[in-house]
Amino acid sequence: MTPDNSEIRVRFAPSPTGYLHVGGARTAIFNWLYARQNNGKFLVRIEDTDAERSETAMVDHILESMEWLGLESDEEVVYQSENIAAHHAAVEQLLASGQAYRCFCSPEELRQKRNKAESGDDGAYQYDGTCRDLPDVTVQENLASGKDFAVRFRVDEGWVNFKDRVYKKISINKSEIDDFIIQRRDGTPVYQLAAVVDDAAMGISNVIRGEDHLSNTSKQILLYLALGYDVPKFAHLPLILGSDGKRLSKRHGATSVAEYKKNGYLNTAILNYLSLLGWTPKSNEEIFFPDELIMEFDLLRVSKASATFDEKKLNWVSGEHFSKWTAEDLMPLVKPILVEKSIARENEIKGACLLKVINLLQSRVTTLNDFAKYGGYFWNAPTAFDEESAERFWPDQSVNESMKIWMQRLKSLDDFSVENLETALRDCAEEQGIKAAQLIHATRLAITGMGVSPGIFQVMSLLGRDQLLTRIEYAIEHLPH
Repeated sequence: MTPDNSEIRVRFAPSPTGYLHVGGARTAIFNWLYARQNNGKFLVRIEDTDAERSETAMVDHILESMEWLGLESDEEVVYQSENIAAHHAAVEQLLASGQAYRCFCSPEELRQKRNKAESGDDGAYQYDGTCRDLPDVTVQENLASGKDFAVRFRVDEGWVNFKDRVYKKISINKSEIDDFIIQRRDGTPVYQLAAVVDDAAMGISNVIRGEDHLSNTSKQILLYLALGYDVPKFAHLPLILGSDGKRLSKRHGATSVAEYKKNGYLNTAILNYLSLLGWTPKSNEEIFFPDELIMEFDLLRVSKASATFDEKKLNWVSGEHFSKWTAEDLMPLVKPILVEKSIARENEIKGACLLKVINLLQSRVTTLNDFAKYGGYFWNAPTAFDEESAERFWPDQSVNESMKIWMQRLKSLDDFSVENLETALRDCAEEQGIKAAQLIHATRLAITGMGVSPGIFQVMSLLGRDQLLTRIEYAIEHLPH
């Protein structure tokens, strides 16, 4: 294709060999933000040419995770395996121009040379150019005899210079680059060539990817130039490390977007948190919804320093997002969790009640699963009580006597509004000569089974007279332990 040179076109190009890792998701997010900020196009290419490691199911998982994050491609998803003919044509073009050549060295020969170099004082192994200048007659004889070959790119003397939006000016002496393979002995193109050909075909203007690809850039620039393509602009993003300073992996906990979705995080929270890994907002704010991120994002404020994935920080960001979502928007997400966790059957969850529960809990949770963990008592009376809280707030039979008096007061109430309940409790405590806090804590334990909850009078008002009396009576019968 021939793109409009003024249009920003970026791509995210995952390999379908596993789930969408948070590092890959961060790369996709930065590409998406840059495209949106510049009225450009965000594209997706599935790099599935490694048939042995690529899995169709993983393609689906990756695309589903991206859709959940709101990172859908602006054009049809490209599958690299469908572009093999273009890759082969590029190889033939480079062979015809003399910028590539056939290498007939056997794997065993190359292995012996590598072992010798690595065991000596020569440093890192580089291909010695054995087949670089073979006479044409020798090449033809080898081909006629059916001898296997790889195709190598011819690297001449000089320098590769480019600007990186994160790493600034970079200069690589070509002497550090050996004649690298662009097509394997089995005829399959390698990543370096396939990515360049596909990026050119897709009209990619900016390549934004992880710093682990920085070593590929000089080779790819040589290929862009040799094939007559425009060289895109580059930006390489810092690595994401675990709390121990090592590259993020399964040993640090969940690492895939799908796992965080399953664990009940909001998509906006994950998008927000991952965007902060390696990027510092100019405003010094940290909580952003997608539209706000687009406005704030600046590729020039991406750091070269590795970012640390901090689970506590993620949970803080997540909690802030729950506080900012509307209860109405959370309802269709919370209800399935309550059913899945066997808190209540679907027909038992009434919309008006659920809305009130969400309003009470949403400032206290970090995941959707927390609504089930901390809100189950709205549908199920507790049959057990937190032991530490029971020892603290219901230590002896004197509490039972105070709660019996409180029960009688509740039976006489007609108005179960928050305000009236609070007035009634405080009056009851005063009449008994005890602190209101004693009745509050004991009531919370009786009706929730826990030592902490949202505002107890809001909880009481929502549960209503019958549930309050039933639960307090049960607690009086079973406490203290």
